[in-house]
Amino acid sequence: MIPETAMKYKALLFDLDGTLLNTLEDLYRSVNYALEAFQFPLRSLDEVRMFVGNGVARLIALAVPAGTPPKVTEEVLSVFRGHYAEHSREHTAPYEGILLSLHALHDKGWKMAVISNKFDAAVKALNAEFFSDYISVALGEQEGRRKKPAPDALFDAMEELGVSREECIYIGDSDVDIETAKNAGIPCIGCAWGFRGRDFLREHGLPDDRILDDPALLYAFVQKNFTK
Repeated sequence: MIPETAMKYKALLFDLDGTLLNTLEDLYRSVNYALEAFQFPLRSLDEVRMFVGNGVARLIALAVPAGTPPKVTEEVLSVFRGHYAEHSREHTAPYEGILLSLHALHDKGWKMAVISNKFDAAVKALNAEFFSDYISVALGEQEGRRKKPAPDALFDAMEELGVSREECIYIGDSDVDIETAKNAGIPCIGCAWGFRGRDFLREHGLPDDRILDDPALLYAFVQKNFTK
């Protein structure tokens, strides 16, 4: 069912990891590089998958052994940041079909932004490499701005795009993204191809008709449900 207010939507705000980009392998390798440097037990790919979503500080806090002193956790985080900055694009790639959808949405005049809890320099670098033809605003973690699920970065992106909250839709793959959209007061589309899956998104409050399984269907889904 098309919302009565569908005509007003103009902008799509995207999460990055697990939504536009499959970054899991590079995150996994950098996490374990940092853990190994401190002789900590390594983490599995599925463990890292579930740790991602609340920023790299939280990722490392979950990855280190329980009871690790805060100072040591900070040191592990520093090693992770250094390694990831150098290796963040070795295995990372857009999900199959997402570039076709972004191209089609861009041609229809949709404004687009990326908002991530990943540190800002990495977000901007990844967007520049993969999506700069379509996405004009890329915001990551910055000092003084609350991370998602706080809506602060979304509001900053709206300002840069020149759109209002009522004109925006948020697209993400996790419970953090669902909560972020709710806190911003905008609709949410869930990406079942990402790090959590359809069942997880449904369990965290998204109805089935707001969850997509295939990135290639995003353009058609947005045009059908949010335009007239």
